[in-house]
Amino acid sequence: MQTVTRAGLIIILLLNIGLRAKAQQNIQFSQYIFNGLSVNPAYAGYKEDLYVNAVYRHQWADFPGAPRTGGVSIDGVTRAPDNRVGLGVQMLFDKLGPQEALSLYGNYSYRIPLDNEDTRRLCVGIGGGVTQYSIDGTALQYTDNDDVALPNGKRSVWVPDARFGIYYYTPRFYAGASVMDLFSLYTDATRYSWKGNNYSTIRKTQHLYVTTGAMFPLSENLQLKPSILVKEDFKGPTNLDLNAFLLISEKLWLGASYRTGVKLWNKSNLPTDLEQLNAASIMAEYYAGDRLRIGYAYDLNINKMAGYQGGSHEISLGFLFPSKRFTVQSPRYF
Repeated sequence: MQTVTRAGLIIILLLNIGLRAKAQQNIQFSQYIFNGLSVNPAYAGYKEDLYVNAVYRHQWADFPGAPRTGGVSIDGVTRAPDNRVGLGVQMLFDKLGPQEALSLYGNYSYRIPLDNEDTRRLCVGIGGGVTQYSIDGTALQYTDNDDVALPNGKRSVWVPDARFGIYYYTPRFYAGASVMDLFSLYTDATRYSWKGNNYSTIRKTQHLYVTTGAMFPLSENLQLKPSILVKEDFKGPTNLDLNAFLLISEKLWLGASYRTGVKLWNKSNLPTDLEQLNAASIMAEYYAGDRLRIGYAYDLNINKMAGYQGGSHEISLGFLFPSKRFTVQSPRYF
């Protein structure tokens, strides 16, 4: 048996917990509210103008081997009649101790207008891409140099993937649902084997996302935006995000989020004593002019991990390239 450093030991323990509980593995961003493409391919083209978003997240600061996640996306509508076709490209990376994932997706959305004023649309989207899963054996230190349970150096494999979603919006309301990692059930587990050792625990599982939210005017310069996100992988605990934002003078968003587990139905494979509490977040988004958005989120764990790490930090930038071909008919709050 290999012996590992403190950082490596903690990571292995986390991976073993994930293996037993089949916990959710998908990339997590607190500021998904300002870039719906990260959870739904049907969101592509929602802003109609060309939109670029970048985000970086350092989760569980000061925790050895803590997750570091980032992504860049760009989306907009094509020259098709009535702005019916939205296209988007998204690149993501995720690193957790010795394991890494690098993904590239293309997204297509068909946007069906539901009124003559073009303020309501039903969007149907699909996405496809590839993910490179990697295990870096050099990230762990062990005394038995002949132990073949861990790879020597870095080992990688490319796996195809697909996603599907629907998205409905009006100027003041939205709702959507998506299924991510569609190919995960059909991917041959031998892809994740090196030298006779199986590392299929790094493989993602299918996820269902359900989102909804609305805008409520409180005064001339103040609006309230509550929203929810339900994340389900049908194996681990169901996660629920409750969010509330205030929009001040169309320039500054101030908000908070509460993330917890919920028991929608019994799952026989889960321990009965799992803690449901997860994290709380505070967020601020500032619009520097009509094009640039600057955002920051801080997550504080409220479970038993709270005393072992310094919270999670996330920064994001969004930039809109206004088009001369058309004028957006209604504000884009989602």
